[in-house]
Amino acid sequence: MNLCTDELAVRLLDPARLLSVTWLSQDARISNVAAQARRMPPNRGFAEEIVGFRPDLVIAGRYTTRMTVALLQRSGVPVLDLDVPVDVAGMEKQIGDLSILLGEEVRGQKLLSGIERRLAAIPQIPDKEKPGAIVLKPNGFTVGRGSLVDDILTRAGLRNLAAEQGLERYGQVPLEIIADARPDILIVDGEPGDGRTLAFEILNHPLLKHLPLHIVRLPSRLWTCAGPGVVDAIALLSRAAIDVRKERRGS
Repeated sequence: MNLCTDELAVRLLDPARLLSVTWLSQDARISNVAAQARRMPPNRGFAEEIVGFRPDLVIAGRYTTRMTVALLQRSGVPVLDLDVPVDVAGMEKQIGDLSILLGEEVRGQKLLSGIERRLAAIPQIPDKEKPGAIVLKPNGFTVGRGSLVDDILTRAGLRNLAAEQGLERYGQVPLEIIADARPDILIVDGEPGDGRTLAFEILNHPLLKHLPLHIVRLPSRLWTCAGPGVVDAIALLSRAAIDVRKERRGS
């Protein structure tokens, strides 16, 4: 019943074992497994439709469909509430634990091995040469330390300037703080080459317009959920970090 748990379930289970997925996971704009998920009946997280599938297990997210989860639990339907990992290590543990619970250890190990192999291939940048970056979401929201996004930035060879400003997890950051921090990279939601995002519009503000910013558009489906897509996000940001580092050396 959750976009993020769906991604793991679709990757770990045979289609015949997965009775239904949330309708969100069938949307290619936000889901990494949309093509596979469209082969399965969708649900919108209502208790009556979930019970109708007669599941042996319902996998839910800790912060979504809470009323339905409570109703299912009171009705005796087994529900697994998955938490939101705050780093890649927590993500890997969650994948391993879920694969064991579902009796799919081999698939789980294969998935984890692929993640580790791809992470190991991402170039390392010395701390003193790491570009500074800030995530800018609509309405001035950014991401600080103690979050999955912070770990993504760190593994990509970037300094999370919001974390250095003392921001914990998620919060708003004034444009004055962004301008004062003078980030090398500003990360916004969206497909590469697509400037049609709310966060992108704010770059026309006089405080930011003339800063020498490297803009990176990162599709939300790659970093909203703790799954294999996170590695794609790290790789994309790593390339941006390397580009900025090369520009510095060339100046």
